[in-house]
Amino acid sequence: MSMKQNAHDFFDACETGKGWEVCQQWCHDGATFSVQADALADMTTIEGYTEWVKSLSVPIPDGHYKLKSFAVDDERKNVTAASVFHGTHTVDAGNGAPTGKSIATDYVYVMDFDGDKIRHMTKIWNDGHALKQLGWA
Repeated sequence: MSMKQNAHDFFDACETGKGWEVCQQWCHDGATFSVQADALADMTTIEGYTEWVKSLSVPIPDGHYKLKSFAVDDERKNVTAASVFHGTHTVDAGNGAPTGKSIATDYVYVMDFDGDKIRHMTKIWNDGHALKQLGWA
């Protein structure tokens, strides 16, 4: 499999809430994660991140992504995906009654590869803006 195909398959599985059980096949053991967003400040592994995304499917069951750009940088051995996450908070997941508010939040993944597997992922995301859209901040 190519770096591009593996990145695409990982991205789709992660963003559709498949969790680590499925996503791990495209990642090295102990693959790391970084983000400059308070909502995910303690997140340091891709495993933890994929489980967090999976948990969003409870309060936002209609959550889905719209991919805007997908690019391979062979020289730096990474793949970048720019997307918009859409959904509405309609279910109480134990953190408060549904707000009924919708979200359309832009984000970018930069997936760094070692061989054909992801070794590190950086997420670029404005969590403050996203949480305000949902009425969670």
